[in-house]
Amino acid sequence: MELLALAFLGGIVGAALMDIAETLAAEFGICSGVNAALLGRWAMGLPRGQVMHANILNTRALPGEARIGWAFHFLVGGGGVALAYPGFVQLAGASWPANHLLGGVLFGLTTSVLPWFVLLPCFGWGLFGRRGPRGSNALLAATLSHVPYGFGVGAVIAAGAMPLAS
Repeated sequence: MELLALAFLGGIVGAALMDIAETLAAEFGICSGVNAALLGRWAMGLPRGQVMHANILNTRALPGEARIGWAFHFLVGGGGVALAYPGFVQLAGASWPANHLLGGVLFGLTTSVLPWFVLLPCFGWGLFGRRGPRGSNALLAATLSHVPYGFGVGAVIAAGAMPLAS
């Protein structure tokens, strides 16, 4: 299977692992404050030029925002972002890693910058989500959830790169 297809599929698997990690972290009181509805509300505003919000929690809810949020999470945030993994390896000046799991985890850790510097500020919550909802810890939650995301990317690439047994 082609590398980009593996990366995209790995990103979708990684997004599912991210959701599991976020659910487990929430059991310990670690949450980002982000949910599918808010992500959908933000994504639905993008075509209308609404990128930044003063506080997305105060923005009017939109019909279907949770469905759009889930689709955006898996297809764009999961699969789409994972397409950058091959570029990440090249930009790092590394040869293609022999250990795809480690490479994927490092990539996932690197993708933590996306919520810290893009999504959370666009929600109106500032860098690292420091003005997010009371009780949220977006800095830690994003880091903890992006590691399993990267693991999913690396695991699918590793599985796809293995020669088939004859």
